[in-house]
Amino acid sequence: MKSMSVIIAERAGPPDVLQIVDRPIPIPKAGEILIKVAAAGVNRPDLMQRSGMPLPSGAPDVYGLEAAGVVEAVGEDVTAFQPGDRVMALLNGGGYATHCLALADHCLPVPPCLTLVQAAALPEALFTIWHNLYERGRLSPGETLLIHGGASGLGTLAVALATATGARVVATAGSVEKVKALQTLGATLAIHYREEDFVAVIRDQWGENAIDVVLDTVGGDYIARNLEVMAPDGRHVSLSFFQGAEVTLDLPSLMRKGLTMTSSTLRPKSSQEKSRLAACVAKYLLPLIANGRVLPTLHAQFDLRDAAEAHRTLEENRNIGKVLLTTTFTEET
Repeated sequence: MKSMSVIIAERAGPPDVLQIVDRPIPIPKAGEILIKVAAAGVNRPDLMQRSGMPLPSGAPDVYGLEAAGVVEAVGEDVTAFQPGDRVMALLNGGGYATHCLALADHCLPVPPCLTLVQAAALPEALFTIWHNLYERGRLSPGETLLIHGGASGLGTLAVALATATGARVVATAGSVEKVKALQTLGATLAIHYREEDFVAVIRDQWGENAIDVVLDTVGGDYIARNLEVMAPDGRHVSLSFFQGAEVTLDLPSLMRKGLTMTSSTLRPKSSQEKSRLAACVAKYLLPLIANGRVLPTLHAQFDLRDAAEAHRTLEENRNIGKVLLTTTFTEET
């Protein structure tokens, strides 16, 4: 039986617990496709899994929530893809590998303008951005969006997509280099949060109540500060809480402005919901990428065997854009 290389961790711990092992190449079941992986995205939920966060029911122990490559085989009832097609896939795990299984309904075709490595940077962010920014956040053309963690893989793509769909974007980042990158991506205002108070900068620039939608990854006391600059009927979307999960809110201000606070997380969503999101992404966001208006920002590519260093890069916030793992497979081989 043919084998594939995969990345697992037999115990929780630092990046060095990641190891590469060989396993049999699986056979796709009904509704699944087998992908020969060219690259996989590295995401913060991967770091949380490595630190000991329990896996969702049915998730494999192999790391990786997104990948791109070429279809090698298809299971029964799969009609959207066939062997040889270039695909990018949202996964429940398994992407850090030379081969992976994916549900066909959770896959998207790779536009001709993208390499497979570029495509691997997209699924997790595209699904997350569509659902949180456009569905829950209801971002509309002409509105002003505040993004914290703007230099992350998701943040850079959100800046580019929001700008392309007609929003005015404010983004925060933690270095001069990251601020410059956000400006290049189209942010109207990029704020160095280590040197400036984002609330004061926004008020100086546009006055009170300037922000229609907030995409927040910080949590903690940022939540109350975000609300200070939000416009009436604004929408606040929480994606993570690096500064802390406990927050204190001024409810009279929340009520007076008529603000909406919402949040979600992608991995635990049902298969049916992910299929629905894939269809929305294909209809509304993928055309912006296919016509070249929006491209992913890539920070670094590491060989699959160097997964530990890829995790360290993300853990230390060194990246501007996406961190990726690549295999020896290329479109030319």
